[in-house]
Amino acid sequence: MPSPVILPASHVRVVGSFEELIATTFRDGVNALCWPRTLDGDFGEVVAKLNLGQGITTLDAGMLRALPLSPAGQKAVEIMLADHRLLSGHGLEPVLNGINGYVQREETGPVRTDVCSWHVDSATCEVDTWLCTYFGASSEGLGHEDAVRRVDVPETRAELLKLYGGPDDEAFGDWLNDHFYDLHYAALPHARPYVFGAGSLWRVATLHEGCAVPPCIHRAPDPVPGQMRLLLIS
Repeated sequence: MPSPVILPASHVRVVGSFEELIATTFRDGVNALCWPRTLDGDFGEVVAKLNLGQGITTLDAGMLRALPLSPAGQKAVEIMLADHRLLSGHGLEPVLNGINGYVQREETGPVRTDVCSWHVDSATCEVDTWLCTYFGASSEGLGHEDAVRRVDVPETRAELLKLYGGPDDEAFGDWLNDHFYDLHYAALPHARPYVFGAGSLWRVATLHEGCAVPPCIHRAPDPVPGQMRLLLIS
């Protein structure tokens, strides 16, 4: 599998091992860490044998090992399960997903708030987001210099204020947060996103109290009918 296409960016750092990935501190503006990997195994065969329904399917060891796979497909399964054990062993809560499109929520305002929109993850405690795409299109990242919060675009903010029905005050800010509007971004015309790529394990910064760096702006790929994904996320 190919390594990710990483454009020169001061906020992205490449590491050489899992130990370095988990031990590196986000600082000096670095909010995305990547451990590039080239993985063996036939992940496409796993997808084909899963026969996924629409939406996101959580995959477990029993389900994956029950698939009638070739040795290459079985190797792909064991790689995914090994990654799951690796993250679980370090106190994380990883999930393996088979993704066949997304069941979109009905939008209630002028700001798109699904995972395919540029966004940052938020948390109530110090925690990071971990991602690995084994098959299919991967996530993308974006630097803060290449984006603007949608709620800070004057025209969009005016539409949100109209929907809110009140003044632009602290309560309005709370309302934006309650609806996740303040977590979503628009790419600027000059923006050059970077691709997470297949096989590589990423750790990206989230928005939480005391975060030393800006959270990582990223998005899932827009679903394409018939094109499925295998993803590890924590």
